[in-house]
Amino acid sequence: MINYLFSDLDGTLLNSQGIVSPQTVQAVRESGLPMTLVSARAPIEMRDTIQALGLTGPQIGFNGGLIFEYCQNQVKALQAAPLDQKLALQVLEFVKTESPTVSLSCYTQTDWVTEKVDAGTRTEQQLTGQIVTPITSYTDHFRQYPAAIFKIMIMTLDKHVMATLAMALKQLVGSYASVKLSGQTYLEVTSAQAQKSRGIAFIKERYHLTTNEIAAFGDGENDLPMLRAVGLPIVMGNADSTIQQYGHRVTKRNDEDGVAYALSHLIGRSY
Repeated sequence: MINYLFSDLDGTLLNSQGIVSPQTVQAVRESGLPMTLVSARAPIEMRDTIQALGLTGPQIGFNGGLIFEYCQNQVKALQAAPLDQKLALQVLEFVKTESPTVSLSCYTQTDWVTEKVDAGTRTEQQLTGQIVTPITSYTDHFRQYPAAIFKIMIMTLDKHVMATLAMALKQLVGSYASVKLSGQTYLEVTSAQAQKSRGIAFIKERYHLTTNEIAAFGDGENDLPMLRAVGLPIVMGNADSTIQQYGHRVTKRNDEDGVAYALSHLIGRSY
């Protein structure tokens, strides 16, 4: 019997316009099942969807790097696993030097900053509604305004550049950080402890859930730890075939309200 739901956002719960459709909102609400969003996004970028779905419990941002609740419209951290600050700044300088053409930015719990506002960051602003703050230097900025860095985000449409950079970054950070693709155009660097499965474990313990009681929806490489941690992993129809193989079920595409379809046809209360 399924008693709890987890869902990725981009490419999963959200359509290609970056919103949750009225049909999906209705399906989630009518399911009567509690849901936790599990996203690479920052908390502020998740707020509209949290409010649309009427969610009140813990949510998971930065790929598991931050477990939080919204209390009186303020983010209350329940568990945090930011990047090591020295390593984060090293990664930012490495990407600037080795791949100057990519779109590069980073996130703290409350802010999104970049040295270069470009097509990538402008598109991301339109998609998420969060406004990027331009800065002169990452090193100088964080020296003057100390804050933990939770995520470094790299965007490019060049698949060769993305693959080459991903390999180089994995060698650079070793076991001290996580480097994962989120969709085909995003590469994200987070703490090694920032795994979506970490957030799943937190919720399971808090609500005394067993693995067979929980289902999760995902579409990307960064969703695999989450999909492996639940009893019923459901993968979106728009996911790559290499990701779909990890699903016990494959639902419709995100632009076809795949989560809503799964709630009506693939889950019910048992499987």
